[in-house]
Amino acid sequence: MNTTTRRLAGIVMVMFLALLVSTTWIQFFRAEALNDDPRNARSLYAQFGTNRGPIVVGDETIASSTPVDDEWNYQREYAHPRLYAPLTGYYSLVSGSFGVEKAENDFLAGAADALWVDRLQNLLTGTDPQGSSVELTIDPEAQQAAWDALGDQRGAVVAIEPSTGRILAMVSKPTYDPNDLATHDTGAANEAYLDLLNDDDDPLISRASNWLYPPGSTFKLVTTAAALESGDYEPDTVIPAPVTYTLPGTSTSLPNYGGEACSSTNEQTLADALRISCNTAFAELGVDLGAEALSEQATDFGFGEAPNVPFATVASDYPDPDSLTPDRVALSAIGQGDVRVSPLQVAMTSAAIANGGEVMQPYSVERIRDPQLEVVSETRPSGLGDAISSSTAASLTDMMVSVVESGSGTSAQISGVTVAGKTGTAQTTSDVPPHAWFTGFAPADDPQVAVAVVVEQGGSMGSEATGGRVAAPIAKAVIEAVLNR
Repeated sequence: MNTTTRRLAGIVMVMFLALLVSTTWIQFFRAEALNDDPRNARSLYAQFGTNRGPIVVGDETIASSTPVDDEWNYQREYAHPRLYAPLTGYYSLVSGSFGVEKAENDFLAGAADALWVDRLQNLLTGTDPQGSSVELTIDPEAQQAAWDALGDQRGAVVAIEPSTGRILAMVSKPTYDPNDLATHDTGAANEAYLDLLNDDDDPLISRASNWLYPPGSTFKLVTTAAALESGDYEPDTVIPAPVTYTLPGTSTSLPNYGGEACSSTNEQTLADALRISCNTAFAELGVDLGAEALSEQATDFGFGEAPNVPFATVASDYPDPDSLTPDRVALSAIGQGDVRVSPLQVAMTSAAIANGGEVMQPYSVERIRDPQLEVVSETRPSGLGDAISSSTAASLTDMMVSVVESGSGTSAQISGVTVAGKTGTAQTTSDVPPHAWFTGFAPADDPQVAVAVVVEQGGSMGSEATGGRVAAPIAKAVIEAVLNR
């Protein structure tokens, strides 16, 4: 073999080797990335051509795949779409997936590792693959009650089972219709998606789990917990409660609601301060406790963490203690200033108090069944740690019962049921009405449900709104729905 032939053979071998390496790289190492590439039409046809599993609430299917005569084979459809949109999310050719549709995609699509036996059987028998069903924890009566009670007002409702963390209701308004995004008419789906993105009310974002608000006086539960946990305070400890309180280092005077006095003596017990939601008492108490104590207590309740339920949520925030001047500490103690919370976090806080101080991991998926209805996955309750001692939880429960029995939360009273609660009225800016809050649980001696309600900018009552007048009746309706099931 002469030199020219050897060189040519060498070049050909190198070319074959390069082709082999390239093919291996594309088909093995790059396979997953190429399959996930949204421009891969074959991947899209494979995904949307599958009989996707249903999402179930109670005994009703709220998301299903219906056979259709087009290139996609199946159309995703949502029953009661606006009611359940904050949970189901959407499954769309144009905008991808969101909510439970995204979080449990592998099971819904029949591609989860736990379903390998089903996939093998499908391969051997030539049967078309079918997704698993996802059963939610939602109580349909509680969900409907929250929806109806919130009415046309903007805001959110979250209900949790305290002992387990099961989410019993999650409503957000304004909301959207996921059917508009699931349509196979890509032009219409894209137009609907852009309309939702450009909507000033942001209906695609769940106000229940992914929206942050100033908590107002509902944060006084955290401040009270920090006081009791310090060992320096008891419910009957007398604390200052002046008509006004000058924020430290400033000339700004903080009044109580309506400019009223909390006490004729300018002092009252910690329990009474919580019962009537005295701003001046809690502002001064917060300064005495200090930003570090308030921050640590908030963290113990779950602030700073964004729980997956299983879809992603947003973390509530207590500001860095080192960044707070004494006047900002005072404001934070009454849930103003830079404190921001989600309704989910507020519900978790009440649920922890109801659960003897232990914070439970919230979750919305109860179990998953394969196409043969065999359970392949089931969520087991898990604790996230103790936010407060059981004795502090018991004291807080008694104090919250007084709020509903004779304080700011009387609108949450239920005949024959002892309700524990806390109202909140959260200022935002001077030119808009405050947000109205209520959080609580019942029955107080055997808690079955903890609730958080926020109504934006006073709802139908506007500047006349308070948490007790606007949000408490909504919470009452949800509690009644759970207890009457």
